[in-house]
Amino acid sequence: MRLDPNDITLCVAGDAKNPDGPSPTSPPIHQTSLFTYPTFGDLVRALGDEYGNNVYSRGRNPTVQALENKLALLERGESCSCFGSGMGAISAILYGTLTKGDHVLFLNQVYGPTLQLAQHLERFGIEHDVLLDLSVEAVDAAIRPNTKLLWLESPGTMLFRMIDLEAIADLARSRGVITCIDNSWATPLLQKPLEYGIDIVVHSATKYLAGHSDVVAGAVVSTHEHMERLFYRSYLLGGAPLAPIDAWLLLRGLRTLPARLREHEAAGLRTADILRQHQAVETVFHPAFTGGPVAERYLKGYSGLLSFTLKRPSYEAVAAVIDGLQHFHPGVSWGGVESLAISPMRPGPWPEPHPLQLPAGLIRLSVGLEGANTLAEDLVQALDGLAE
Repeated sequence: MRLDPNDITLCVAGDAKNPDGPSPTSPPIHQTSLFTYPTFGDLVRALGDEYGNNVYSRGRNPTVQALENKLALLERGESCSCFGSGMGAISAILYGTLTKGDHVLFLNQVYGPTLQLAQHLERFGIEHDVLLDLSVEAVDAAIRPNTKLLWLESPGTMLFRMIDLEAIADLARSRGVITCIDNSWATPLLQKPLEYGIDIVVHSATKYLAGHSDVVAGAVVSTHEHMERLFYRSYLLGGAPLAPIDAWLLLRGLRTLPARLREHEAAGLRTADILRQHQAVETVFHPAFTGGPVAERYLKGYSGLLSFTLKRPSYEAVAAVIDGLQHFHPGVSWGGVESLAISPMRPGPWPEPHPLQLPAGLIRLSVGLEGANTLAEDLVQALDGLAE
């Protein structure tokens, strides 16, 4: 893992020191819904620029702003807005960017609820397509005259395929298309899409950024211009602000993010290696083994999220493996200290071909911090149980 020393310092550093007295090691929590002003005229002026002033915590709040400033710096962006969930952040981008008649092109396997929201937006005259061919040529051919937004995940959901970000960003810019990437898998420490020309970065901050499965949050980072537009078009009106206490928990989570990611990477690579050697496993999906030169270029390391398929795929076999695990627990989401397992498999026949080209017998693992050897042994015993 090749972490930027400045990023590590930024994650761990607290507020500026007080030269005249003691300094708190943790930032204050401004647990308030509104802010009063000395005069009515002062309030009127603040209401004229809610993007730049604290008026009502559905807009700006100092504790949330402390988190937003830190995330913007980590992503090398100009501005950030934090939301009460990752879907709140995703919704704000779509609502704030698109209008009737626009088209969205989703590139790679993307988060399922994002596509569900896109399907909902069809009711309002906004179209979309999903493209799983990641070549520049295929993307160029799929962009329509009315394509407004190109939405990427890299690594992508479930199969963790990689995209050449700079090449796609250059193409989109030449066609007048805005680019947005879900960077939740990598976090700002392992990948910085804005440096390669991507316009907007979104995070489910619930995952690695918070890191303890006790916060639901989202974040969007971009230029001041993009973020101010989203602030007035969708942030204020969408009503999905991040609570100050949750912002404080996220600031706490960021302090251990570099250390946690190192452990997640080590345990994830150990897990992937064990899976690749097991006779019951068909394929392991992890950017270290499947990402090739693209992963080497864009990623500074790896997180602990990976997947694999069984050689004899069925719902019953997948359920047997997951239920046979002792330290991986069935559950949604990922990125916390605990290990989780989930699968898209359901009873009945697997669709051929699957709409997102997901293979049968797929199991996704979020590798936690229980210990690499402990987790590896757990997987081996669960997989060995298939032959019993």
